Amino acid sequence: MATIAAPVAQRGLLARPTEPTGLWSWLTTVDAKRIGILYGTSAFIFFLIGGLEALMMRSQLAVPNNTLVAPGTFNALFTMHGTTMIFLVVMPMGAAFFNYIVPLQLGARDVAFPRLNAFSYWVFLAGAVLMHLAFVVQTVPDMGWFAYANLTERAFSPNNAVDFWIIGLQVLGVASLAAGFNFLVTIINLRAPGMSLMRLPLFCWTTMITSILMVLAFPVITVALIQLMFDRLFGTNFFNTAANADPILWQHLFWVFAHPEVYILILPAMGIVSEVLPVFSGKPLFGYPFMVYAVASIAFLSFTVWAHHMFVTGLGPVATSFFAASTMLIAVPTGIKIFNWLSTAYGGALRLNTAALMAFGFVGMFTIGGLSGIMHASPPVDTQQHDTYFIVAHFHYVLFGGSMFGLMAGIYYWFPKVTGRLLDEAIGKVHFWLMFIGFNVTFGPMHFLGIDGMPRRIYTYPTGMGWDLWNLVATIGAFTIALSVLAFMVNAFKSLRSGEIAGPDPWDGRTLEWSVSSPPPHYNFAEIPVAAGRDAFWLQKYPTSGGHGTAVAAAHGDGSGHNAEHGEHVHVHLPDPSYWPLAAGGAIFLAGLGVLFYLPLIPVGLFLVIVSVVAWSLEPVNG
Repeated sequence: MATIAAPVAQRGLLARPTEPTGLWSWLTTVDAKRIGILYGTSAFIFFLIGGLEALMMRSQLAVPNNTLVAPGTFNALFTMHGTTMIFLVVMPMGAAFFNYIVPLQLGARDVAFPRLNAFSYWVFLAGAVLMHLAFVVQTVPDMGWFAYANLTERAFSPNNAVDFWIIGLQVLGVASLAAGFNFLVTIINLRAPGMSLMRLPLFCWTTMITSILMVLAFPVITVALIQLMFDRLFGTNFFNTAANADPILWQHLFWVFAHPEVYILILPAMGIVSEVLPVFSGKPLFGYPFMVYAVASIAFLSFTVWAHHMFVTGLGPVATSFFAASTMLIAVPTGIKIFNWLSTAYGGALRLNTAALMAFGFVGMFTIGGLSGIMHASPPVDTQQHDTYFIVAHFHYVLFGGSMFGLMAGIYYWFPKVTGRLLDEAIGKVHFWLMFIGFNVTFGPMHFLGIDGMPRRIYTYPTGMGWDLWNLVATIGAFTIALSVLAFMVNAFKSLRSGEIAGPDPWDGRTLEWSVSSPPPHYNFAEIPVAAGRDAFWLQKYPTSGGHGTAVAAAHGDGSGHNAEHGEHVHVHLPDPSYWPLAAGGAIFLAGLGVLFYLPLIPVGLFLVIVSVVAWSLEPVNG
């Protein structure tokens, strides 16, 4: 039986919390699984907020000459919807899976830096709240989620609405960098014995590549945001055209960050689908090495394509040709993955439950988004379609049809691992079909609207333009998506209360997370497992044929902490709870409030950050 080191009672400022319970246990947790739940819950709340913003915009555009919301309100909804869905929904939803699933798939008991992990969540929450305080003081950012210069200068945005966006995004960048470094070190250093890089589950690969992209891309937007903040607060002229600054500088900095950000958003979903399809096809992932190389190629190429967002800015023939070619080239590794997913399913014993349907929905919708995207590698086509609703259709097919379908596949796949209960399949399929139909009804017609010349970012339009019908159809589709989300919420609440008990391995899984109980014990594994090959748990269950049969008990983790072979007692040291990550996140929040409302709070907040980090580093080790 595994024995857990009990916290040692201590006194003084640096003492850790001892056996916290209730809310305090969540505030002081450094357990990656709990932090994953916090990330996932927060992301879903912001998903509802971003969805409500989208419904209000679609209601405004349902009919011509509508006056449901004012132009400024529409611009604010547009800005916050895009920012929320990118930074507060898709990214933290991916982080939720990173925290909960990656250590289990690695055969590790926790992440490399548990307190840094907790710090990343509390800083994420601080950034999200700082950004949304704009609603409380009724100065909501309205310059677009891309914040193009020089609309963001004081002359054009005199109130502090833009400052909420700048400070919130800067704080979110700190959280992303902390998470990125943590998961890089975790995957490199905490793999189970025998788990070489080419035996990693694909989801771990996409997590590692995503972490690399975050570490490399977020400093770029941080520099741009600092420059913009200095323009607004201290009168510098990085983007001030009145002082002969070049506003195109912002576009370069923003898109050097934002195109890798696209892959930060989509790669976790690609990793999830690469786990789901093999299990429900009854086959190993087709072309595993090529999938790994394709993911790595995308990471490299993602930094070479940013200026295809800027073909209409007059880059010149040399730059335009380079970025057109690189945009075409990045389609190659993407196509490899699509054909490998289809080859995985081809000829397999398909089980079309909700997780599998969501995964196939991802493949189909992402393929459509990719095809419409590769069209814009051609500068003449891009020039025609730039700033039309065709672009809105394209990136929603990638980021909703791709990311959200993939993340939903992950929720249905790993929900029993997290909760110990299965989601209801009947309600799940209602959720899928409502979401699938609603999505295509919403964003499919936007291709037609874009070809017909409807511009992006307009809050109304006159009659007689030929846009009336498709806008109404798109609005109906948006409310259908809302119904699908309601179905998912009903399913989740019902299943948490009375869902079917899952057991440790309800899907006949292939990777190590299915070798422990559902939900897993705090320590994940009583003994660190040994990975005998790729799909390590599958090889434990079926050591001879690699085929289907009666699964045998996993030798290293039935969830009880008992070693089935030897009955040994194993001492498991666990990281202790700590309130300093929360304190450091709160101090950063205070400094952010200082920038927005009262400058003397800035040094107070920064001083408390230093105190929290020093105290964190001096915490005694218990056990």
